Amino acid sequence: MPRPSSVARQILLWQVVVVCVLVLGGVTAAWFDARADATASARQRALDLAVAVADSPTVREAVRTTDPSAVLQPFAEQVRRDSGTDFVVIMSRDGIRYSHPDPTNIGKRFLGSITQAQAGRTYSEEYVGTLGPSVRAVVPVRAGAGDDDVVALVSVGIRTAKQRDEVVDALPRILGAAALAALVGILGAWLIHRRLRRQTHGLGEQEITRMYEYYDAVLRAVREGLVLVDSGGRVSLVNREAERLLDVEASRAVGRDVAELGLEPTLTDAVRAGGPLSDVVVALADRVLIVNAARARWEGRDVGTVLTVRDRTELQGVTAELDTVRSLADSLRSQSHESANRLHTMVSLVEMGRTDEAVEFATHEMRLAQGLTDQMVAAVEEPVVSALLLGKSAQAHERGVRLDVDPGSVVTGLPLGPHDAVTVLGNLLDNAIDAAQGTTTATVAVHLHASDAHLDVVVEDSGPGIPEEARDQVFERGWSTKVNDRPHGRGLGLALVGQVVRRHGGSVRVGSGALGGAMVEVEIGEDA
Repeated sequence: MPRPSSVARQILLWQVVVVCVLVLGGVTAAWFDARADATASARQRALDLAVAVADSPTVREAVRTTDPSAVLQPFAEQVRRDSGTDFVVIMSRDGIRYSHPDPTNIGKRFLGSITQAQAGRTYSEEYVGTLGPSVRAVVPVRAGAGDDDVVALVSVGIRTAKQRDEVVDALPRILGAAALAALVGILGAWLIHRRLRRQTHGLGEQEITRMYEYYDAVLRAVREGLVLVDSGGRVSLVNREAERLLDVEASRAVGRDVAELGLEPTLTDAVRAGGPLSDVVVALADRVLIVNAARARWEGRDVGTVLTVRDRTELQGVTAELDTVRSLADSLRSQSHESANRLHTMVSLVEMGRTDEAVEFATHEMRLAQGLTDQMVAAVEEPVVSALLLGKSAQAHERGVRLDVDPGSVVTGLPLGPHDAVTVLGNLLDNAIDAAQGTTTATVAVHLHASDAHLDVVVEDSGPGIPEEARDQVFERGWSTKVNDRPHGRGLGLALVGQVVRRHGGSVRVGSGALGGAMVEVEIGEDA
């Protein structure tokens, strides 16, 4: 099928048609206006001249003589020639002509209405007389300046043919102005056509409609959040998934600065700069998001930045749990290796005949492990939390850190899900173990008190602590005490803790602990 005409071409054709119609209408209106002006001008000229002739002393004196035509005929003809009118007729009060361009009509009755002039009023009319159609004015001649008696009548007329000639003479100017207007209109339409064709890429209305439908369908169907930012840093588009993930309304976000989306300042600056971002983890409100950004270019020019957002909240929770399981597995492998060493030691003691020492060595390690397990099971009824504490205890032991669980800890339930509990407790312990490792005492203390309605977690460490001026930043993504962190690479653990606490309406307090390092207290649930 042939390709339909482009929108730009259709608009050009319609604009040309509109311009031509407007110009044609303007020419027609100008033609009728010129005709009306010519008629009105002729009527006024005839009236003014008739009044002037009627007020002439020569006329007033001549009409009282026995042969008015002898004086009035040459006078009227002289006035006619000087004024360019077609006739100047002076007549008696009864309408008998004293003058006429055709001398044979002198003495004959005037053709036309003279009733109003006989009554002392001036008037004008269009009438077909002896010289053809004309516009004429009839004026009374009074006996004197202060006398209202009508002694004669004066009629001055201009033929319609002469008026038409005046209109025809004005026609070139009208057509010239019309041609100029048409040229300007068509030139403007062509310039608009060029710009519109460049902006629509020569597409037809069906193609544009189809592209918009596809475009809208893709934006609705895509599982990633999409945010388009123009070269000036203003949001151009937000799809539904981005609305959900960023908690914004497209109607309010479009046209506003990207900083108003609530992203981190460093991330906002990177988007404005157009620098590529690859799988940047962002903790926003109650979600963990993966953000990518790429510069968009079209035909060699920069058109903005495309921002994609993916939800990683559930995956992050599963990842945290997986990290816990991995740490437990690593601990089990380490314990297996350690148990093999101890088993070899016990076998060697038995072979050496030192059975009592072998039994004492074995039962000592068993009592320590069983004691820790019994303590955890007795105090913590939640298996996930117990497993996490046992795993972190083994992990801390491997790293030279002692993990002390307060004997007064009681966990009978949780006001939040197991995944969120692992996220909060696991990240707090990881950060505390990292901080305590390498210190003199290398100790981490944990106090837990939890039920179905309330959770209170206090984690202290013997590390260097957190400076007071930085305590408001510890739960922001990217903050860390480790100097070798890469941008966007670490510092997510405490941000996830803060995220979970905010989601459950809890509170977090950061301070200094009894061990000399940092103390972090998390409360969730009643009275949090």
